[in-house]
Amino acid sequence: MPPAPVPHPPGGRTFLSVLWSLVPLGTAGFLTPVSFLYAALKLRTQIAWAALTLYLVGAVTMVATSGPTGPLGDALFAASMLLNTVGGTVHAFTIRRRVFPRPDPVAYGNDQAIQFAQHRRELRQEARELAEQDPGLAMELRIGRPDLPRRYDDGGLVDMNHAPGPVIATLPGMTPELVEQILEARKTVGTFSSALEVCVTANLPADLTSPLTEYTVYLP
Repeated sequence: MPPAPVPHPPGGRTFLSVLWSLVPLGTAGFLTPVSFLYAALKLRTQIAWAALTLYLVGAVTMVATSGPTGPLGDALFAASMLLNTVGGTVHAFTIRRRVFPRPDPVAYGNDQAIQFAQHRRELRQEARELAEQDPGLAMELRIGRPDLPRRYDDGGLVDMNHAPGPVIATLPGMTPELVEQILEARKTVGTFSSALEVCVTANLPADLTSPLTEYTVYLP
């Protein structure tokens, strides 16, 4: 499974904003209306729409006067190009922070944490399905055995039938007393088949059934 996608970093957003701001200069003003159409759609203010209209008139004038039109046409062409190229570039750099606002650092970090947790959940589900379909391969991959050398990432599963006490102790809600109860029950029954059986056999609190279901696997 490929790594979980992460939000675009702030550095990437800065690069895009600079690239956007340079469109008027890089296209000699002809595509300035395209840049400011994007700005108008993002900002949705009267000033933004007015700027779009102004640069659109400038671009149309440049196209209309690009051929031999005489002194007046040449003057209009030069003025329009100056407006759309220099004016558009300066204007774009002035408002680029509003068009491309910086993401909130806390929200950015939270998004990463959420996506990472979701990715780990998907890895656990994939490993559980593999264990059900091919227990031998799962044991060879050492699914649920973080105490052993391995290369397979199972998302943090614990094999309740083979993992030692210290590994079981890392599960949510575990205490030394509960771990001892699980180990004693395992000696008695040999192997467990589900989180519910572990809770019933080892006399664990009922509220541990859900986290055990999420983080455990049961290999023969």
